[in-house]
Amino acid sequence: MPLLTAAGADAVAVELPADDDSADLFTYADVVSAAVGQPLEPVVLVAQSMGAFTAPLVAGQVPTARIVLVNPMVPRPGESAGQWWAATGQSQAMLANFRRIGLGDRGFDEVEDFFHDVPADVRDEALRQPEKDQSDTPFEQPWPLDAWPDVPTSVVVGRDDRLFPLDFQRRVVRERLGLDVDVMAGGHLNSLSQPSELARRLLVLSGS
Repeated sequence: MPLLTAAGADAVAVELPADDDSADLFTYADVVSAAVGQPLEPVVLVAQSMGAFTAPLVAGQVPTARIVLVNPMVPRPGESAGQWWAATGQSQAMLANFRRIGLGDRGFDEVEDFFHDVPADVRDEALRQPEKDQSDTPFEQPWPLDAWPDVPTSVVVGRDDRLFPLDFQRRVVRERLGLDVDVMAGGHLNSLSQPSELARRLLVLSGS
């Protein structure tokens, strides 16, 4: 956010009601739309990971010039976020990648594998922050759109993402959106590990 605003972008970070069991994807979209307000020109929606389930709903509520997905969970109509993992083969791809990069046969470690490329001081600060317990509600709700919205869409992925390996992301994005991915350095949290490069790409994609 500081990098985007320093470059002159009118950027807004939205905190979703993740711990509210009554909040579904429509609620998330309403929260984002309220944060956007009434823009003077179409906005660029940036959605990371599961945010890909919400951004297309927002695009139906506010004028949108582009959707930018970062390491996304790209949904299919009628598919819930809970179903997405098995439907895409995420687990098999992740475990195969662990073996390929020398981590052996082990499960996902939330701290190590999310923060493996994040500077230690940034990781420590992030882990000190109070964390909301993510409600299951938006994971259980089928994605309600019939198709991806007719809005220009770009996909930025981290080549070192351990949760969603690069080849996996390429395949899912191609199958579900018919798009190629824009590969950059960093893991799943490349907004923390590569903030300057991600901000630069977002500014280019927004035409700033």
